Amino acid sequence: MPIHPEIAKILSTLPAPDGSPLNPQAMRAGEAAQVPPLEDRIPLHAVEDATAATPSGDVPVRIYTPAEADAYGVLVYFHGGAFFLGSLDTHDHVARSLAKETGYKVISVGFRLAPEAAFPAGLDDCYGVVRWAAEQGETLRWDGQNLAIAGDSSGGTFAAAVAAKAHDDGFDRITHQILFYPSLDLDFDVDRYESLRENAEGYGLETAGLKPFNAFYIDSGADPADPLVSPIKREDLSGLPKALVITAEFDPLRDEGELYGQRLKDAGVDVKVSRYAGANHGFVQNFSWIPEFYRAIEETADFLNQD
Repeated sequence: MPIHPEIAKILSTLPAPDGSPLNPQAMRAGEAAQVPPLEDRIPLHAVEDATAATPSGDVPVRIYTPAEADAYGVLVYFHGGAFFLGSLDTHDHVARSLAKETGYKVISVGFRLAPEAAFPAGLDDCYGVVRWAAEQGETLRWDGQNLAIAGDSSGGTFAAAVAAKAHDDGFDRITHQILFYPSLDLDFDVDRYESLRENAEGYGLETAGLKPFNAFYIDSGADPADPLVSPIKREDLSGLPKALVITAEFDPLRDEGELYGQRLKDAGVDVKVSRYAGANHGFVQNFSWIPEFYRAIEETADFLNQD
């Protein structure tokens, strides 16, 4: 099917890339200006900002409690933004939707960004918050059983890498991983995946933009050959948490996400791969107001609550 008409309408208003250097500070300010006012956001029982004390330092987090309950599953969420954009505020609506639909207590992580923070600072923050959440179980009213991690785009990179780090460290409390259109192979060789050619231009995220957008992260010391940077390069995927991998039809990164899902399945991991027709990269953040794309949030709830 073609790209969704509502997405096409917005894509038609975007200026063509002019090849000028990216300015992280200006781009972050532009994102911040688009954050809706508090009164326009989904209401929840409680939303509070806190600080997680981790081995990599104090990490700002935002904790979303959907309703009053004696115990909750916990979902730790890592926002997207090519490792240099995004914040607790820009993805606040995603975290609120996840809490509302899943019934889990959601912890959104304000990890350090490139280029100011060199690799592996952001990844260490994400992993540290997951371990902190388990340690704070009584305070968070964690049910002690369900501990999920989720991320969109580069946040999906972190989610996959955190799952691997936890496995290698013998930390076996993570029960689920949810990867929304994840970036899993940062070498960006266009010959590797058909979707890099098929969806190269005209759908928001363009193949030619992948290298410059990820350059801040890679230039900070993130080696694309490292499986913690490109999780698809990990040889042994066995023993990782059950996974939901959501991809978009018109996304250059579609095929690497689907291949990763297949490799997880081949390694014996319980996995579901779900491609959203008519969608582009970023649709959970940008277009979840379209009912058929909000289904990705509902599918996440189904995945977490199916047992």
